[in-house]
Amino acid sequence: MLLLVARKMGNEAYFLSFLIGFALILSLKLASAQMVPAIFVFGDSLVDVGNNNKLPVSVAKANFPHNGIDFPTKKATGRFSNGKNAADFLAQKVGLPTSPAYLSVSPKSTSAFMTGASFASGGAGIFNGTDRTLGQSIPLTKQVGYYESVYDNLIQQQGLSGAQKSLSKSLFAIVIGSNDILDYSGSSDLQKESTPQQYVDSMVLTLKGLLKRLYASGARKFVFAGIGPIGCIPAQRIKNQTDHGCNEGSNLMAVSYNKGLNSMLRELKSNLTAMSYSYFDTYTLFLNIIQNPATYGFAEAKAACCGRGKLNAQIPCLPVAKYCPSRRDHVFWDLYHPTEATAAILVDAIFDGPKQYAFPMNVRQLVAV
Repeated sequence: MLLLVARKMGNEAYFLSFLIGFALILSLKLASAQMVPAIFVFGDSLVDVGNNNKLPVSVAKANFPHNGIDFPTKKATGRFSNGKNAADFLAQKVGLPTSPAYLSVSPKSTSAFMTGASFASGGAGIFNGTDRTLGQSIPLTKQVGYYESVYDNLIQQQGLSGAQKSLSKSLFAIVIGSNDILDYSGSSDLQKESTPQQYVDSMVLTLKGLLKRLYASGARKFVFAGIGPIGCIPAQRIKNQTDHGCNEGSNLMAVSYNKGLNSMLRELKSNLTAMSYSYFDTYTLFLNIIQNPATYGFAEAKAACCGRGKLNAQIPCLPVAKYCPSRRDHVFWDLYHPTEATAAILVDAIFDGPKQYAFPMNVRQLVAV
């Protein structure tokens, strides 16, 4: 219609020049907004964007209502959230689309992973056995294996030096470990095999080996999220019949793991000199949100928004569950996961936060390295 108007005005050449110029300006703006070539995401349901939808026998899925009620499409996507999760917000921060779920991409696609991929899977852990009670997930070992296949694919497309140059500037986000601790706290067999400290030490050692594999396949800039106060999620609180207080045993394991992870990262950095990273102290900020919800705009920090029973945590967020009318008032969406609003606060802190929460640098600083 606009072109027809331009013809009638005798200004077709001018109009076409205007369109070309406008398109060029727009493309330059978009390019400047993109801070990194790609984001590769590894982890669990906190950052799963749909991989578990493709697992045939997994019960750890979120591709049904009321999940996604606040997502732009108003539909469930496989995210364990009322809307976007941390992976979405991190991608937005660096000017990229959300990294696609690896299992949702056709293996014949030649350009699908140019801006990254998500290997995250609900129920996944550092150890391979964390999905024993949930059915099927993609443990971190397998996620890294999938990435190594993508690495080979990128080399075929860009050549070795081209792929390595792009990957050296890309982000590798890792959000994992909560399911391992929840698995330990609920398994008498695991508790007989090792003490809590031995267990978290083994988690850190296993993760170290997987990080070395990622480094060998081009990863240089890492974003780590420490484990949050998982003893305070509704699923853990409901086990405390007296006051629905936090499970301090799970919280202590999270603190111990985070301490070990930080120590390991410093050691790894000294050996892998081209490595740089940002570690986010999820535990401290998330606990502060739970203990002082009003400061962050929340009214409810114990009960889940979606579910049934006490704390909305006795029955999961299934289609038969009830959900709160104002999700922004709740810290937790369901019995395990934060709301979109909580995830946004956490990502804001890791991206631009002070060293109190993000160290030795935040993600904005990491991108500039």
